[in-house]
Amino acid sequence: MNCPSCNSNETKVIDSRLSGEGFSIRRRRSCQSCSFRFSTIEEIEILDLVVIKRDGHRENYTRDKLIRGLRTSLEKRAYLEEDFRRMISEIERDIQKKATTEITSQQMGEIIMKRLKAFDQVAYIRYASVYRSFKDAKTFQKELNRLLKKKNKK
Repeated sequence: MNCPSCNSNETKVIDSRLSGEGFSIRRRRSCQSCSFRFSTIEEIEILDLVVIKRDGHRENYTRDKLIRGLRTSLEKRAYLEEDFRRMISEIERDIQKKATTEITSQQMGEIIMKRLKAFDQVAYIRYASVYRSFKDAKTFQKELNRLLKKKNKK
């Protein structure tokens, strides 16, 4: 790991601890050259997963694309960064539980919406409106009514 201050690759791990429900490790490091201290986070990475899009073309899974889409739906919504990272980990864990090297964008969208609905209902509606391609206000209203019915049953 290169030091963010002097770019030396001579760094030493001072302390390690589990975070994010045990699916990531936070490491406290010190640079051997300039003594700068910094933290890093190691997380499980999904490798060799191919997403099959609606039009049939395939692309490699990229965590950054997932994060960008979720951040867009959560724009101007209040949330803790730690909770957001936990949701990303939960989504990726759900994908890994499929135990396959390919997943359709529809399967992935359903996993994302399930987690997003529990995380923030406004963001869920925003995401669903794009994902499900709401054609008009009636379609939007139907999804909103479904969400409200489930909330009222609790």
